[in-house]
Amino acid sequence: MATFGECSHYFAMNSTNDDRRPFALVVDDDPLLLMDAADILDDAGFRPLEAGNVDEAERLLVEYDGEFTLLFTDVQMPGGRDGFDLARLTAERWPDIGILVASGLANPEPGLMPEDAMFLRKPISADLIYDRLQVLLPDGRKPEPLKQKTRAHQSS
Repeated sequence: MATFGECSHYFAMNSTNDDRRPFALVVDDDPLLLMDAADILDDAGFRPLEAGNVDEAERLLVEYDGEFTLLFTDVQMPGGRDGFDLARLTAERWPDIGILVASGLANPEPGLMPEDAMFLRKPISADLIYDRLQVLLPDGRKPEPLKQKTRAHQSS
């Protein structure tokens, strides 16, 4: 059976979608939450790749070195590392990646998250993610569908 990362890698390499869409790495050990977050980011104009734990996520970050615009990660995951660890690793090795960390249980204590990362309390909604992405990403790194969602939201 393929892992989350293997399935996402296959999808990304064989997708007929617009190949110019920026990559987003979505990490969660709950397959339903992973799928929901990936769908939200896909609707925002990203090309989501999925991982079910920190090790899979790190492999994808290395494999797609310099290709990711966004990391969206849950905190609690199996294995010895959690989403806070992944966020710090990402900020250190790939400082251009925007980082959103989400949890329904954990609260980030000082020093747990990188300075520029943003925290979301679960449950999450598409509108909440879109709003955070507007603040987190500079205009030049936002996909066009996300920019359009902002314009539509501002004019309502």
